[in-house]
Order: sequence, then C-alpha cells, then structure tokens
Amino acid sequence: MKRIQTVKGGIDPSKLGFTYTHEHLVCYPPSVAMKEDPDFELPHKDKALAEIKLFEAAGGGCLVEGTAIDYGRSPEAYLDIANNTSVNIVFTSGFNKGRFYPDWVKKASADELADLLTDEIRNGVAESDIKPGILKCGSWYNVITKDEEKVTRAVARAHLKTGAPIWIHTEAGTMGLEQLDILEDEGVTLDKNVCVGHSDRNADLWYHKKMASRGAYVGYDGPSKVKYYPDSVRVELIKGMFEAGYGEKLLVSGDMGRKSYLKSYGGGPGFEFIIKKFVNRLLDEGMNQEEIDQIWVKNPAEYLAFELKN
Repeated sequence: MKRIQTVKGGIDPSKLGFTYTHEHLVCYPPSVAMKEDPDFELPHKDKALAEIKLFEAAGGGCLVEGTAIDYGRSPEAYLDIANNTSVNIVFTSGFNKGRFYPDWVKKASADELADLLTDEIRNGVAESDIKPGILKCGSWYNVITKDEEKVTRAVARAHLKTGAPIWIHTEAGTMGLEQLDILEDEGVTLDKNVCVGHSDRNADLWYHKKMASRGAYVGYDGPSKVKYYPDSVRVELIKGMFEAGYGEKLLVSGDMGRKSYLKSYGGGPGFEFIIKKFVNRLLDEGMNQEEIDQIWVKNPAEYLAFELKN
C-alpha cells in the first residue's frame, strides 16, 4: 500500500491536501553559499513555524522541506514544527549540487552514498527515527560534474531499493533531460516519482514537454519571483502544459528559501502567495478549479506516495 512518508510517519495520500512540493523551513547552508549571500540561511524554528501557520490558515495541507544534507537540513526542527501544526511536512535525504558537497561526499562511492540514503529512508536519520520521504540530487549550470553524476546514480540506486520519490535540482533549469538520462541508465522508471525541479527558470515549453513526455514531473517553483521574469510567463507555461496534455505532470511551489521571501522574517511574499494570489490569477486567466486541484492536490499525492521496499 502506497503511503507518503512525513516527518511524523506515513500517511494515506488522500490526507495530503493542498501541497507545496519544494520549500525551505530551517536550513544552515555551507560557507560557499553564505559567502555568496547570507540571506539563504533560515536559522529560526519559531519563524518557520509562524510562516507555516500562515500557510495552514490559507488552506495549506502539506509542505515538502527541500533542504538536503549538504545544505544544512534540521530534521529535529521539522519534527518540532510538525508537532505544532496540522500541516504535514515531508523532508529530504540526498544532496543539492557539487559546489556544496563536503569532502566525505566527494570521497565516497556511489554505492556507499546509496547505502546511506537507503538507511535514512528505511530507518531514520542518524540515531533518530525521523525518516525523510524524498530523495534529492542536482547539477550545476549547463554541466553535470563527475561528483554530481555519482550522486545522481546513488540517488537512483536508493530509489530502486526503497521506492522513495526523487527531486532533481537543476541550476537555472538546465540539464534536466541529461539528469533523466542518468536515472534511466540506472534503471529508474521515470513515470514513477521523478521530478525535475526549477524547470520554470528555463522558461522553454518545448523543453518541459520533452521531460513530461518521458514520464517525469516538471517542477515550477518561481511564482512571485519577478526578478527573473513576470508571472505572466509562468501562467502561460502552466496553461501550455495543460493544453499539451501534461497537466498531470506539473508540480508548482514557491521555493521561499530566503529570509527576504518570508513574512516571518519581515520579507515577502511568503507562503501565502500561491494560495491567496497566484491561484486566483490562474482562475482569472481561464483555468478552472479542477485544474488547480490537479496541480496542488492530485499530482503531489501521486508523486510523493510510494510503497517502502525492504
């Protein structure tokens, strides 16, 4: 029986509700990221709880915490937050991209890393019984380094051993098709729980349809980020995917991974934006409630559910 593995344990997919599939609550990024911009650090559990309460009040049901091992995740904090809200939280095992890898990841073999990730999914992180419910790998801008390929293969092997879904970080939406090639080479069936994240940073509908045609979910996580381009572009991408028959392969979230994005830190637009504003815009631009439910309820429930293999 397929279940969704939350920080508090397995739940039935029908209990998920309105879901964001890529967000950040608490994270302690590596020095290379902090030197680039300290805005990336989200150190306050109380502020994360305040932000998720806004999501809850707006009608949110589940949130996937996308912080990987190399980006400073905090499973105990996610559990504490989950214990103080009705929102289901799924957190991540795996790694972001090569420039963040610690030395031990660079030195380990793909099989050694796969064994670590498999153990986390099955038994919990370190000495705890707090189990992640998703696997993550990633690559850099227009290139997949040897270490990133190794991690992708490790994630593929952990997926085959456990059944847990895979989320792929792409830098500016590049290398998604190539990442799928690596997963397929390892024997992963792409229409079973694989998502290519940040795809809307590369606002190329042909590219998105190519990935969806291979069975993968296409992750958009830029609504509200007009510094890249206006939301009108994202609206047209979403509508284009539905018109092409790939509405069931869309996952849309906000990726609010900066203090300046979150109301609880004095920024904005926060976790409310998609539910309160972006959804209303999609409806105003001709989409219907069934399509909204497809994106934020049905698709996440299908993507995140898996039958744990032992």
